[in-house]
Amino acid sequence: MKEKLVAFERLLTIMDELREKCPWDRKQTFESLRNLTIEETYELADAILDKDINGIKEELGDLMLHMVFYAKIAEEKKAFNIADAMNEVCEKLINRHPHIYGDVVADDEETVKKNWEQLKLQEGKKSVLGGVPKSLPAMVKAYRMQEKTAQVGFEWDNAEQVWDKVEEEIAEFKETLLYEESQARREEEFGDILFSMINYARFQNIDPETALERINQKFKKRFEYIEANAPKSMEEMSLEEMDALWNEAKGK
Repeated sequence: MKEKLVAFERLLTIMDELREKCPWDRKQTFESLRNLTIEETYELADAILDKDINGIKEELGDLMLHMVFYAKIAEEKKAFNIADAMNEVCEKLINRHPHIYGDVVADDEETVKKNWEQLKLQEGKKSVLGGVPKSLPAMVKAYRMQEKTAQVGFEWDNAEQVWDKVEEEIAEFKETLLYEESQARREEEFGDILFSMINYARFQNIDPETALERINQKFKKRFEYIEANAPKSMEEMSLEEMDALWNEAKGK
C-alpha cells in the first residue's frame, strides 16, 4: 500500500510542476482535454482487445494522468480537488454495496445489479437511463440502455422471444424495401433490426461491440493480405481474383 501511495503522490507532484512550468500544460482546460481523454480511453480499449498487458498498464497510466489533470484544474478554480473526487466515489461505493457494508443480502450478480439501479433512483436519479452518457457510441449505448432497463423488470422472458423480435424487425425492413418507403423510414426499420440484434446478443452473453470490433480486425487483416499479395493494382483486379486472395488469407 505504501508503494502505491508514494507513486500517486509522485504523480500529483509532477502534475503541480507541469501546470506551473510547462506552457502546454498551463494552457489546458476541461474542454481541451476532453477529446484527448476519449482517445486515451479507446487506446486502452485497443490494448484490452489485443490482450497487451504492457499496453494496458501504459494506457491506465495515461488515463490516471488525465484524471489528476482534471482535478488540478478544478482545484485551481476552487471547485474541488482530487481528494474530494476520491472521497465522493468511496462514499458512493459504500452506499451502493449494502450487501458488503450493511445488512442487505445479495448472493448473485443479478441481485447486486438490481440493487445498484434501485439505489441510484433513491439517490435522486430521475430515470434508470439517466446515467447512460449521451456521447457513447450507439451500439454501446443500446446495450447499456437494455441492460439498465432489464434491472427494473423491462425485459423479455427468454432468448427465443428476442429472436422472434429480430425476425419481426427484419420482415418489417423488407417491407420498406418492397414498397419503396422513404429513406428515413428504411433507416428507422434498419435501426430496429440492429437494436433487437444487440438485445439478442445480450441474452447470449455476447458483447456486440467487442464482437463487431473483432470482425473489423479480421476484415482489415485479410484485406491487407490482398493488398500485399496482389499481382497487379487493385483497380485492375477482378472480384474473383481478390476473392481468391481473400480465401488464401482465411486459410492462413
